[in-house]
Amino acid sequence: MTGPLPAGSPAADGEPVPVFFLSDSTGISAETMGNALLIQFPDVHFERTLIPFISTVEMAREVVAQVDAAMEGPVTPLVFTTAAVDEVRQELMRTKAPIIDFFGIHMARVEEQLGARGLHEARRLHGVGDVRRYNDRMAAIEFAIEHDDGLSPRGLDRADVVLLAPSRCGKTPTAMYLALQHGLFVANYPLVDEDLETTDLPAPVRDLADRCFGLTTTVARLSRVRQERRPDSRYASEEQCRFELRRATAMYDTHHLPTVDTSAASVEEIATVVIQALARQRRSSGARPQSGHDLRRGRTTHS
Repeated sequence: MTGPLPAGSPAADGEPVPVFFLSDSTGISAETMGNALLIQFPDVHFERTLIPFISTVEMAREVVAQVDAAMEGPVTPLVFTTAAVDEVRQELMRTKAPIIDFFGIHMARVEEQLGARGLHEARRLHGVGDVRRYNDRMAAIEFAIEHDDGLSPRGLDRADVVLLAPSRCGKTPTAMYLALQHGLFVANYPLVDEDLETTDLPAPVRDLADRCFGLTTTVARLSRVRQERRPDSRYASEEQCRFELRRATAMYDTHHLPTVDTSAASVEEIATVVIQALARQRRSSGARPQSGHDLRRGRTTHS
């Protein structure tokens, strides 16, 4: 639970807070660490902007001008940066906006402990570790796209996670986030009326129960989301939504699947719950991940 917002603050008045993630590389680290802090403020609305590959001082100056322009708005922006190149980072620090420099904060401490100076270089994809990480993530994204909405049963046994849910419960964004941020192979399978006639798992995922995770939501939210896609249809009616959610929950309960309600959770929170729940399930069953991905850490393990 968060404390009450200060009276009269822009956030308390419902104004969105502009957030910038700045990096001289991909920006994934800046987003990940920044969002880890922002999700602690569920009552505040954020407008996020990622600006990666700030590789020169000139580019950094342009970014500072963009951020400083945002200072003229009704809400003071918040800036997170992981820029490693000294010249670029120093230029970014000239912004008038409040800035959280993850690299500067932590690198000095690490250097002090090690008694050595780090390279202070944006490694991008030049280091072996970065290449491997990049390739892992690209493979995971390709897998998620191929196995989106049950499109292909081919290679389904390679999945680390299989997301089950009725249509529009958040399967696709969760799958893509897990692939991009954690390099996990994620398939998602839509539960349709035929699947919901029984509590048995659908045939394509029946042998993958230990990797299945159920998503659910509220009737009102599901109906509202579906109305945007197919207004005034049976598909979007509260009656149909109630039926699908009730039957899906019965399926999850029958097979003791871990579940999460996506109606009021961010994709970051949903992904965290998925990783933690499936890791616990695998530890208790003694099962090993099939594709070499460690769900406890959200990364690929290599021998």
